[in-house]
Amino acid sequence: MISRMPQAFTPQALDQLPTTMDKSLIFIPDISGFTEFVETTEVEHSLHVIAEILEVLIQSNTLDLQLAEVEGDALFFYRDRVPSKEALMNQVEVMFTAFYSHLKLLEHNRICPCRACSSAADLQLKIIVHTGKMELIEVQGRKKPFGKPVIEAHQLMKNSIEGHSYVLLSEELATDIELQEGSIAQGYSFQAGTNTYSEKKLSYQFAAIPKESLKLAPFVPTNKLSFKEAPNVVLKRTIPLPAEQFFEYITNYRFRHHWLEGAEEFVYNEEEVTKAGTEHLCVVNGKHLNFVAVTKAGKPGQLIYGERTTSPEPVDALTSFFIVTPVDEQSCELELEVYLEIKSPIKKLLLTPIAKRGIKKGVTKSINKLTLFAEKRVA
Repeated sequence: MISRMPQAFTPQALDQLPTTMDKSLIFIPDISGFTEFVETTEVEHSLHVIAEILEVLIQSNTLDLQLAEVEGDALFFYRDRVPSKEALMNQVEVMFTAFYSHLKLLEHNRICPCRACSSAADLQLKIIVHTGKMELIEVQGRKKPFGKPVIEAHQLMKNSIEGHSYVLLSEELATDIELQEGSIAQGYSFQAGTNTYSEKKLSYQFAAIPKESLKLAPFVPTNKLSFKEAPNVVLKRTIPLPAEQFFEYITNYRFRHHWLEGAEEFVYNEEEVTKAGTEHLCVVNGKHLNFVAVTKAGKPGQLIYGERTTSPEPVDALTSFFIVTPVDEQSCELELEVYLEIKSPIKKLLLTPIAKRGIKKGVTKSINKLTLFAEKRVA
């Protein structure tokens, strides 16, 4: 799990004296629009979205970069030697491609209607790269660079470049890898820039990285399910809560143990926003059920969340849909549909009535508990 806040630096935390490194690389991917994104959207979901994206950036490390710190919306990487221009630009393109590919996935597979999930696709990425001689100290068992180059790299994050999707190479680094103004590297055209920080000028070369220029990773959008037969179980409730607020209690797995009847254990990724394809494990009455989040077509304005499992003995599959329809600003209608899938005609004939009774009893208790839980949360 990602720690979003850097460790405090105190003399008591030092484990060993600083060690000076030869000229090293500083590599900082920074998510543009983070502050506005968090301040104008649902905080919990926005932090989950950022955590997901940071994990994607960390996993797209091709240069054996060392992660020194997670700085809220940025990652502070370093490396003890400067790579070639080709290797560096390949790393830049790989990271930009991974970033925008994940945003595309979030955009197409999202289930949650909140502003954080719906506006995540508007986030952008900038990468600041610098070089210089710096020192390493060990703080609570973790090596952290510090010194003049570290300060300069963070100063360069606040520049006058128009646009928010670009790579910036300090002039010192650009000189080392023989990249000049007007150079074309990895298909991107670089131009010079300069900014003044505390009366000191720092020059750099930068290139815009528009997402349209990237070959985004293909993904298979989750299909909306449909069934030829009517649902085996249908329950309806009028809920005295706004539709989006009630929908959050259904889709946010951290609330699940409060209302799911018979739930003994619930395992899921706490740093992930629920979207189509999200998986979770639920132990209900001693049975281990692996679920995947799904959806289906609905009427305009409806919020629909579904989950499907192929491990519920004795049936072959079970799919549930929670359909939330707004009534007014303070109330909504919940319709729960449950579909049983039994391939064997004989088993279908024998088991369907029994399974329907058992499922209806369990989901009725769950929906009653969900309604009561939601009302108590509001109160």
